[in-house]
Amino acid sequence: MWTINDFPAYGNLSGCVVKGYKACPICGDDTPSHRLKNGHKICYIGHRKWLPINHPYRRQRAAFNGKPEYGIPPEPLTGEEVLHMVENGDRVCWKKKSIFFDLEYWKYLPVRHALDVMHIEKNIPGKNKDGIAARLDLLNMGVKTDLQPEYGERRTRLPPGPWNLSRAERRERLLGLKSHDCHTLMQQLLPVAIRYVLEKPARYAITRLCFFFNAICAKTVDVSKLDKLEEDVVVTLCLLEKYFPPSFFDIMVHLVVHLVREVRLCGPVYFRWMYPFERYMKVLKGYVQNRTRPEGCIAERWSAFKPKDGVSKPLSGCTVSVVDQDLLNQAHLYVLENTEEVLPYIEQHMIHIKTAYPKFRKRTKWLQDKHNSTFIQWLRFKVQSELEEDNHGLSENLRWLAAGPNMAVPLYRSYLIKVLGDVIIECEPFTRGMPNVDTFDELVLATKQSVQKYWFQITTLYSA
Repeated sequence: MWTINDFPAYGNLSGCVVKGYKACPICGDDTPSHRLKNGHKICYIGHRKWLPINHPYRRQRAAFNGKPEYGIPPEPLTGEEVLHMVENGDRVCWKKKSIFFDLEYWKYLPVRHALDVMHIEKNIPGKNKDGIAARLDLLNMGVKTDLQPEYGERRTRLPPGPWNLSRAERRERLLGLKSHDCHTLMQQLLPVAIRYVLEKPARYAITRLCFFFNAICAKTVDVSKLDKLEEDVVVTLCLLEKYFPPSFFDIMVHLVVHLVREVRLCGPVYFRWMYPFERYMKVLKGYVQNRTRPEGCIAERWSAFKPKDGVSKPLSGCTVSVVDQDLLNQAHLYVLENTEEVLPYIEQHMIHIKTAYPKFRKRTKWLQDKHNSTFIQWLRFKVQSELEEDNHGLSENLRWLAAGPNMAVPLYRSYLIKVLGDVIIECEPFTRGMPNVDTFDELVLATKQSVQKYWFQITTLYSA
C-alpha cells in the first residue's frame, strides 16, 4: 500500500521537505546537493556514489565536480527511522509527522509514498538551464573551463556547449505539451529527433535516458534485469553530469536514480502512475459551469449521478431543433426493429417483398435494403388499415410507433436516465451527421414520452 502524488503533494502528504539541501525523501540527510554561487539555486549532482567502487568515473575530476568520488550510496530511510526522526524533533528533512503514521503498519512499509514517473518524465525536459550564471558556476567548480564566458567590449559570448542548438534549430519549438505528450516525446520521438542535431556525447546520454524510461514503463518487467537496469541508469546520470551544466540537475533528475528500487518493491510503473487520476480530474473539471463556484458545480453534478430509483431528468436546458428526415428514419427503423411487438410485422413485410419481387427472393442483401427503405411507410399503412377494420387488438404503443416521431424534437446537452437496476446512463444529444449504420446501436438511445421523441447519444456509463 502506498500513495501516489506529484512531488509537491508528496511533501505535503508525507511531511518531508521537497526543496533545499535535503530535498530527496529517500536519501534524507545524505542527499547529494550543491549550491551554485552564481545561479543561486541548489543542484543535485554526485551520482558517482552509486557506481561500483572500481568504476573509472569515480577517479575522473575535470569531467565532474573537480574532485574524485570515494563515497557510498546512502541507504533508503525506513519508516521506523523516519518516525523516530520526526518524533525527536528533526525538522531538517521533515516538517511534520504524517497522519498515515497513525496506522499501525505504516512504519513497516518499505515504500509509503511512491514517486510518480509521469511527473518526473514530464519535468526532466524543462526550461533551458544554460546562461552566464551557469557558465560562471562551471568556472568556480574548475570544470569545463573551455565553456567559460568570453567578455567583449559590447557583449558577452558563450561558447557553444554539447547541449546547445543552432539558431535555426531553435526556431522549431513545441509549446503546450501535456503529460502524455512528454511521455511519447521522451520514449519514442526524442532519440530520433536529436540524432543529427546534438553532438554525439550529449546525444548518447539523452538516448540512454529515453531508453531507461521506455524500459521501466513496459507492461512486463524482467526482475532478473533490474540490477543491470539500475547500473545503467546510474551511468546515464553520470554521463549527463559529464556533458551538461550543474544547473540542469534539479531534484526531478536526481529522483530517477530511485525509480528502479520502487519497480523492484512495487511492481510495474503503469499500475501506480497518475495518468488515470489526471484523466479523471479532467472529467471533474468538465462539470464546472460556474467558474466562481467550481466546488459547488462539481458537487452538484456528482450528486446528480446518484439519483433515486426511477429518477430521469435533464442536466441542461432544452432547445428545439428540426431533425434531418433521413436521420429520423434511420433512428425510427432502429427502434422498430428492436421492439418485440413489431417483430411479426417485420416477418410479414419480408414475405410481402419476396412475393412482389420473386426474381430477387434469393438475394439477401437486396431484400434487406428494400426492407429498410420501405418498412416504415408499409407499417404505417398496415396499422391504419387494421384500425379502419375496428381491430382493437392493437396496443397504444404500436400505434405511436407506426405513426413515427415528430421532426421537431427537444434537445438537451446532457440527460440522465436510470435503467437496468444500478446502471446510470449519461446521454448527450445526437446532433451531428448521420451515424454509421453498423455502429448505430452503440450510438443512439431512443425514449418515448407521449407524442414526443427524444434521441440521445450514449457517452458514459456510471455505476451507481
